Parts: sequence; C-alpha cells; structure tokens
Amino acid sequence: MTDAQKNRIRRTMMFLNTQRAALVKDSYVYKPDSVLLDLEDAVAEGEKDSARVQLYNTLKYVDYHGVERFVRINGLDTPHYKEDIRASVAGGADGIRIPKTETKNDVALVEELVEKAEKEFGRPVGSTMLMAALESPRAVLNAYEIATSSDRMMGIALSAGDFKRTMHARQTADGSELATARGLIIMAARAAGIMAFDTVYTNIDDIAGLRREAELIRDMGFDGKSLISPKQIATIHEVFTPTEKEISRAEHLILAVEENKKKGVGVLVVDGAMVDIAMVEGAYRTLTLAKASGVYKGGLV
Repeated sequence: MTDAQKNRIRRTMMFLNTQRAALVKDSYVYKPDSVLLDLEDAVAEGEKDSARVQLYNTLKYVDYHGVERFVRINGLDTPHYKEDIRASVAGGADGIRIPKTETKNDVALVEELVEKAEKEFGRPVGSTMLMAALESPRAVLNAYEIATSSDRMMGIALSAGDFKRTMHARQTADGSELATARGLIIMAARAAGIMAFDTVYTNIDDIAGLRREAELIRDMGFDGKSLISPKQIATIHEVFTPTEKEISRAEHLILAVEENKKKGVGVLVVDGAMVDIAMVEGAYRTLTLAKASGVYKGGLV
C-alpha cells in the first residue's frame, strides 16, 4: 500500500448492493470518491454465494474510471467471510471493510486471510487495504487499538445503527447521542495517522439534515462520510469543498511560512492573523481538497 493509496481523498464512500448489477456497473457516473460493494446487510442469507460471484465479476471486468472499490464482507461470526475475502482479493478490490470490528484480533484474522489470498491469486502482498467499522461501545473504546493494529489499516468508520441500539440511545436531531463516539473515533484515527469516516445519513430525502450533519463532522475533522444514495454525493462534496476565501488564505499561509522559514522565522502574521509552521499541513490539506473538488488550479499541490 503506497502513501498515495492510503491518503487519497475520500469524502464519499457509497454503499452498493452487490446483487444489483445495473447499479454496480454504472455507479462511477455519480462520481463518489469510493464505493463500498456490500456483501453483508444488503444481501439476503440465501443469496450470499450468488452475490459473491457477482462481486468477483464486477471487480474483474467493470471499469470504475478511478473510483476506489472497497468490499464490505460479512461478519466474522458468520460462515461467509472467508470466501468473501478470497473473492474480493481475487477480483482486485482496493480494500476490505471489516464490519462489527471489536478488537485488534479481528483485524489480525482478516489480515492473515487477505495475505493468504494475495499469494494465492498473484496480487502484491500488502496491496489490499483494510478499514474497520466500529459498531458497539466496546469497539469505540478500542478505537486506537484497532486503528494501529495493521499497516494495511487506512481508516476507521462509525456505524451508528448498532451502536445506538447497544447504547440504548435515542436518535436526536443534532446527533448528540453520537458525540462521544465521534470524538473518540476521530482522536484515535488522528493519533494513528489514518482516516476517519462518519456513519450514513439514512433519510435520503432530507438534504438539509444531511448538510448539517456533514458540516458537523467536517468541522470535527472527519475525512468523509459513508452514504447510501447517489442523491447525497453532491451535498457532501460541496460541504467538503473549500471556499475561495479558504483557498486564498491557504495559499498565502503556505507561501508566507515557506518564505519566512528560510529566514529562520517560525511565527508571523498572515492576512491579519498569527500563524506558525505547524499550520502548513492544514493549508496543504485545504488545497488538496480544493483540487479534488475541481475549484483549485494552482501549482502548490
């Protein structure tokens, strides 16, 4: 796994029912950053084998035009996950999402099977990324342990449905029932140097509510959000697109700090505000997001 693979922009990760051939075949036209080809909740128990065949053929023969392809395998408490991993790796998936991850041991089990499959199907060892879905209080409390459990781990994601159920929590308009979990997950991800993704917004017709939640998790520091409908992509991308003012400030900050660094000056004033060298990383991230969103054509990234 290269740094470019690990750190690419992932504002949107769209779940797709692997059995719906027309949907998975053409999903790239909606331009999500990543797709999550689902073998778990979207597939009925009696259809797991046929979904796995569909998955392999989709991965092998459908051109996604640069859209990243992750597979959500079935849970480690089912009889399906081992073959899910083999089909995912054989087809050439970019990564695997582990549902209901509770501990580092869950990750170690999947990693062992992924490496075995890479060798079996002639894929470069280490090329298949992992991400973990945290769906319970225990998982959230183990977030840092999970985030640091493998060099393949590129991100951890909150999955709120089961989490709220096991917490006996009520759903609120402002998401207060998820505040602690979101905070722990983003801190664990940042401490581990990987990405953090928020849970899906289930009301696909409530675009205003989606926008409010996307703005909340953006401001908390999340890298992106899982989603369940193409209708949600544009809103999330818009929320994560820096404004002209933010782009201009980022450019000024980078240029000013780099120029003054040559002079040995670590703290200076840019656009009326005090900044230091430590803020350059955030400025580069702003420009990278702007470039991915198509609103920045400059040469600093």
